[in-house]
Amino acid sequence: HLATSLPLPSERDHLRPRIDLIVFMIDIKSKYSLKNIEASLAHVDASFFLGKVCFLVTGVGRVNYCSVDMNAIWKLGEVYCSPVLFCELELEGIRVATAQRLLRMLQICAGHIPGVSALSFGSLMRGSADD
Repeated sequence: HLATSLPLPSERDHLRPRIDLIVFMIDIKSKYSLKNIEASLAHVDASFFLGKVCFLVTGVGRVNYCSVDMNAIWKLGEVYCSPVLFCELELEGIRVATAQRLLRMLQICAGHIPGVSALSFGSLMRGSADD
């Protein structure tokens, strides 16, 4: 399910499926996308930041057109203890690999991978990024 911002409308709460993973998409060419995410983060329960949130930065192949400060993106990942993934949506191979990675993260967050929790997976992601 997709949403352009948070909070989600409450009138359909009883119909909404369980939320296992939140992927915040940041378009590197749009300051608005970063501002929208920063505003939306206040509406996410703190427990979700234990391995169930990630930031997906799109448009990384066009750094010349960058409107978003990369340090601000890295800071989001650090402050919210959430992985930052980069993707160029126009390149099919990268788009497919990113989709597969997100699907695997979702499977872990939803509890479909025995022995791996969202929290332990989040720790592994942060540990590998620090090396």
